Amino acid sequence: MGFSPVIETGEKEITGGFCGDLLSWAMGRAKSGDCWFTVMGNLNVIAVASLADVAAVILCHGAALAEDAASRAQKEGICVYRTDLSEYDAAISFNNMFSKSV
Repeated sequence: MGFSPVIETGEKEITGGFCGDLLSWAMGRAKSGDCWFTVMGNLNVIAVASLADVAAVILCHGAALAEDAASRAQKEGICVYRTDLSEYDAAISFNNMFSKSV
């Protein structure tokens, strides 16, 4: 199981990760450069991702990205990927892939 691109808008340096679905929690704790692992694919996620300057949003458990969110992600330059993995498993898998490439 891998990561499928939903929106690819360029590359930002990935420096960490954040797992969570509570928007206010993510707004205050996700850091610039993080990959944000979540199941929420709505417009508010893209707004928070932009505010937090995350490197990418990873939609887990096969979650879909809403059309208005996709349009906004494209405009804001936010990469979005999806996976069938849980947030936990996706974060571990992504970390393993990322660690090997460094």
